[in-house]
Amino acid sequence: MIYTVTLNPSVDYIVEVEQFELGSLNRTKADTKYPGGKGINVSRVLKRLGIESQVLGFIGGFTGDFVEKFLLNEKIAVDFVEVDADTRINIKLKTGAETEINGIGPSISEAQLAHFYKKIERLRQGDFIVLAGSIPGTLPSSIYVDLAKNCMEKGIRVIADVSGDALTKVLSTNPFLVKPNHHELGEVFGVEIDSVEDAHYYGKKLIDCGVQNVIVSLAEKGALFINKEASYLASVPKGTVKNSVGAGDSVVAGFISAYSTGKSLMDSFQIGVASGSATAFSMELCKKEEVTKLLPQVEIKEI
Repeated sequence: MIYTVTLNPSVDYIVEVEQFELGSLNRTKADTKYPGGKGINVSRVLKRLGIESQVLGFIGGFTGDFVEKFLLNEKIAVDFVEVDADTRINIKLKTGAETEINGIGPSISEAQLAHFYKKIERLRQGDFIVLAGSIPGTLPSSIYVDLAKNCMEKGIRVIADVSGDALTKVLSTNPFLVKPNHHELGEVFGVEIDSVEDAHYYGKKLIDCGVQNVIVSLAEKGALFINKEASYLASVPKGTVKNSVGAGDSVVAGFISAYSTGKSLMDSFQIGVASGSATAFSMELCKKEEVTKLLPQVEIKEI
């Protein structure tokens, strides 16, 4: 079974305004609402690719109800811990340039955190768990490390799609896969990465830290897959980027959708890159037919 963890979900409120004027009345041209959070995005893409998963995390209030009902309507299994305050709202204002205003999220008590850990206890050897996204301020900053250690000891394959201090800390747990982009990889080592060669060099350092597999997203330069045995570079299909939100999550979902059904690491990597590109080329998360169409354009070569 595949489980995705979203500790700080959101309602993503996307607003289009033709000409925004600060301090004046502005009317929307169009708006839409989606459940937000990296783990939630992974589960939504997995469902579209025909793979079941379950979403774990914390929700609360009327916004939490929206998130849960939306996912259930898409026939995605959920097992949230309910908290007292409302799930946050993230505003994405599209008016030429895009402006984001992200909420801080609700407080989570020790009892609610303990309830969450009890849900994690039911995971079994061979399961996958995806740890993705930000950590709410009321939770310990070590939570991803604690979860990863606990799961790895039970033979559960940990995939960490996190950044900053959380990524640095989780490396010591020997996760099955981490997926930084080149900026996030650079932050780990305090350098700026702007070439495939640099990304490959520092990606291999993650392997030296104990990570089993690494995928590094390089935007228009493609993506790298690195483990102890080999390193591969994938090209990205040609297309117009319409939406960067969820592209990295789609890479993770595409990879797991393939690997969990017995495909090789290389085939899984190729499907992951096609999935990320399909999301980037559409206004929402990718659909299976879009991934299938782009798959032949993703060329893999060993480096």
